[in-house]
Amino acid sequence: MAGSAHNTYSRSPIPSTASYDSSSVSSAASPGMQGVYEGGLMGASPRAMSGQHPQHINLPLGYNSFQNPYGSAATSPGPPGMESMAASTGSSSGTPGASGAQMSSANMQAQKRAYRQRRKDPSCDACRERKVKCDATETTSCSECSSRNVKCQFTKETNRRMSSIKQVQDLEKQITLVKRENVQLRSMLNIRDSEIGDGDVPQQASLTLPEIGSHPKRRQPPPPPHDLSSVRTNIRNFGRGIFKPPAPYRQIGSQGNFNPPRPELPPKYVADHLLNSYYASMHMIIPILHWPTFQQEYEAVYKSGSLRGVPPVWSSLLFAVLAVGVLFSSEPSIHRPQQGKEFIEVSRTLIDMWNDEFVIDHARAAILTSIFLTESNLKSAAWTWLASAVRISQDIGLHSETGPWPVIEGEMRRRVWWGIYVWDRYMSLELGRPLLIEDTDCDVGLPAAVDDRYIHDAGMMAPNGAPPAYNFIIPIIHVVRAVSELIKTLKSPIISTSTLATFDTHFSSCMSAFPVACQLTANEPLDPRMLAPICHLMNARLVLHRHNLTTSCPPEVRANAIDQCIRGALDSTNLFARAMTPAPNQVFPPFGPTANAMTCTHIWRCTLFLLFGGHFDAALTCIRASSNISTLRDVNVACGRNIAFFLSILIDKRHGGGNKGYPIGREMDEELIAYVSGDLQASPENSWVWTGSETGMNIAANSGSKVGPSPTLMGTGREDGNTVLTDAEARDWGGWERVEQLVGVLARGQGGYGQWLPSRYGSNSGNVPVNQRKGNERMSITNII
Repeated sequence: MAGSAHNTYSRSPIPSTASYDSSSVSSAASPGMQGVYEGGLMGASPRAMSGQHPQHINLPLGYNSFQNPYGSAATSPGPPGMESMAASTGSSSGTPGASGAQMSSANMQAQKRAYRQRRKDPSCDACRERKVKCDATETTSCSECSSRNVKCQFTKETNRRMSSIKQVQDLEKQITLVKRENVQLRSMLNIRDSEIGDGDVPQQASLTLPEIGSHPKRRQPPPPPHDLSSVRTNIRNFGRGIFKPPAPYRQIGSQGNFNPPRPELPPKYVADHLLNSYYASMHMIIPILHWPTFQQEYEAVYKSGSLRGVPPVWSSLLFAVLAVGVLFSSEPSIHRPQQGKEFIEVSRTLIDMWNDEFVIDHARAAILTSIFLTESNLKSAAWTWLASAVRISQDIGLHSETGPWPVIEGEMRRRVWWGIYVWDRYMSLELGRPLLIEDTDCDVGLPAAVDDRYIHDAGMMAPNGAPPAYNFIIPIIHVVRAVSELIKTLKSPIISTSTLATFDTHFSSCMSAFPVACQLTANEPLDPRMLAPICHLMNARLVLHRHNLTTSCPPEVRANAIDQCIRGALDSTNLFARAMTPAPNQVFPPFGPTANAMTCTHIWRCTLFLLFGGHFDAALTCIRASSNISTLRDVNVACGRNIAFFLSILIDKRHGGGNKGYPIGREMDEELIAYVSGDLQASPENSWVWTGSETGMNIAANSGSKVGPSPTLMGTGREDGNTVLTDAEARDWGGWERVEQLVGVLARGQGGYGQWLPSRYGSNSGNVPVNQRKGNERMSITNII
């Protein structure tokens, strides 16, 4: 659509430097200018009339409506301030008198009569002063002005009144041209996102969202030469110490003298449980292990009874898998998260980051360490380990499709790369950080939608009627491949309605790639393990619309952003309710242990918008979901503390008679908007509350608090940190039961329920209150009140 606008209006991208004045309106847009000019646009001499057949002037690129296209030494009769079409004395066509003499006397008289009848015989300013007859025409100055070499112009009040209708027409034409040029300039300057309304330019052409199921563009390698085996041998030999051959063609060396002591293996029954926990949670999202192969190696290690003789990097990978399995375990005897921290610390001691010969297990261990630190709410540390995983994977060439490889190795190279790609997109969007992987660097095909047990070196052989792949890597990739464009879009002050619609359409297509049970129109109970993959989509959608809450947006845009965020929160609430509903004919794991950190923060964002919008039953469903997660995730406790604070602010404002909030308040309360925006205030580009705030050590000096040591994995954290709560802070908010009570108080103060908004993607959550669904009766507002 943007392209059509460019073709329609062939305007100059160079803005005019002339100021607008009613006495200097260009006659190029006037319906009275019916002549065709051969060189006038370049300021040359006037041209002869073409009779009584007017022709349209096609304005070339570079023409500006504010610039006078004619000679500067003459003025034209007509509306006030119009300059004559006569050329100056220095013109290539000679004097104005000479130009007029070339026309026949009969034609001149006919033109004068027709023109003077249209104008009711007004005289130019000079002739009116001297009280002589004026013979000016549309194309020439009058003879008096020409002989005296003065401007023949019409600026007196009488002439101004006579030409008022024509002047209005000229102004309307000019306004139309100005609007067109403004649209073109906004497109050329790439600031279309900052304008919402009639002048909005559709932006679909500027977005390059990948089609669902499409593979990245493959680069064409150079054509293979003749046999150069001896050349390759010499390059490997005499290039050593200067450069390495590309990853697939280099010899993998040893780790030198790195031979750390091997730790004791945990009991077999504990390790079996943790492996099953890992497989049921993280392997569903990021299948970076070929599970049959890993199980064989795992069984061989336990059969030998120790890790002696096992490469240190594989031992590091094993303990990283066990550490992540601890986080998602539902076994009460597993000490979360302390036991996981012990395992990840062992994994760290078994991996040598000073190593110069990396293998794929280094990348696996690094990304699992990043995942564990993310779930432990140590996001900066997780970001650092993610960078290590990205660089290791690029060092060993996972980002390029090379080969030939054995079937299993080739497929796992793709899966490890795309698993790291997914985590990079998630963390960049979650933390508001730059991407570590550029889409142009992805020269590798998508993973196969085949379960691990059907992938063999002899080929991928899935029998007829085999169930679909157990993992969700393909649908998640479809979602996160749009994150790079989304992050670019989030850098604009305002996201236009056309861009929002384009992303919503793409997200709707991504949703259709998930299984039927995950669709928003489904009613049956949902396996809680499927919630984390869908949250990649639901969270991206919420972050997109939440961006327009910034103070750069006008009030109507901010109000629409809140509406869209509430719609997204209601759709997510439908999924939360189904994931917490018992399945009569299936055995699903409990909701709490299956939730990851992204699910916790997404529930928190939804809760804020639902409370702000007065959708208390839906908010209570989210609160119940967070209550089930409880202390299994550190970030969930911090989310509960934030929600309790937000409820206290809402209650104070209700009881204080101030702004009643978004649903019924006439004006938005900037304090509430800042709180409901949540971690949007963590973005250095888009946050607005920190302008003029303290920085660095001034923060501690002004607050009077003492900054303790930096948090570590095994330590207790800092006394006044940014992400780690102290024991007192983790208890001071009263827990989730108090949060439910505060919602009841808020509902009584408002005296009603918020209205449900229709779903964006066809969900029935907008028509059925959550408290009427099975399994949610305990959480209804009526029962709390």
